Amino acid sequence: MKNPGSFSAPIGVFDSGYGGLTILEGLLEAFPEYDYLYLGDNARSPYGQHSFETIYRYTRQAVNYLFSKGCPLVLLACNTASARALRSIQQIDLPKSEDPSRRVLGIIRPTVEVLGEASRNKHVGLLATKATVESNTYGIEVSEYFPEIKLSQHPAPMWVPLVEQGEYTGNPGVDFFVEREVKTLLSKDPEMDTIQLACTHYPLLLPVIRKFVPDHIKILGQSRIMNNATQDYLRRHPEMESRLSRGGTCRLLTTESDAKFGEMVSRFAKSPHLSQAPVDHIVLETSL
Repeated sequence: MKNPGSFSAPIGVFDSGYGGLTILEGLLEAFPEYDYLYLGDNARSPYGQHSFETIYRYTRQAVNYLFSKGCPLVLLACNTASARALRSIQQIDLPKSEDPSRRVLGIIRPTVEVLGEASRNKHVGLLATKATVESNTYGIEVSEYFPEIKLSQHPAPMWVPLVEQGEYTGNPGVDFFVEREVKTLLSKDPEMDTIQLACTHYPLLLPVIRKFVPDHIKILGQSRIMNNATQDYLRRHPEMESRLSRGGTCRLLTTESDAKFGEMVSRFAKSPHLSQAPVDHIVLETSL
């Protein structure tokens, strides 16, 4: 890892907890030249069970913190935050901010754009948090871009707590909660040929999920989707790309225990760039 002194205008990556690390790891592998600052709001996770107003407030606090640390671009690697807070941040908060040229991008629109090609028969299942499903953001976006797709959505409220507690390697309890939600989703549409994991925590449960999904059904994560979306955005916006610092550094922030966060990173990180990244505890301003 390069000298943290080169860290000046990083790409900010936000998630409610550990799940967004799956997105960050993909970015580090695809674009190692940039600096990255990751913020996991573990102290208040899971977001999926909070109200719209609470999710918006928490996400805005996190985004403002990343802006204060020099990030000109923040990626919401959290479907719940993207569903509940992104539009308000983009349309209300950014125009009023001290630097309206800063940008916040979400994960839902790029995911929807992929679904049209991913499914052969246009029968798609979606597993997400309760807040994401209730927002129907995916349903609205799919109807606009791919009205031919039949989208079946189902919440898996226990999956994020399992991941946050480190229970994603598979045991009878994990198997029970995963099998229950997968079978419920599959029962909604027997013709389903694609399942989209619409929460960045869920890929950590993929080996367990795969056990209960027929082999002919594709299961899609979001890491590659976010890589492609970020690359495309920076290609179309050279003025933003030129602002990003290129020190090859990565730093992790958490609102809970930095020791626990570091332990969780070491459990599933495949990239040394991520597993060796320094972790710091922070406190978000609750008055924002």
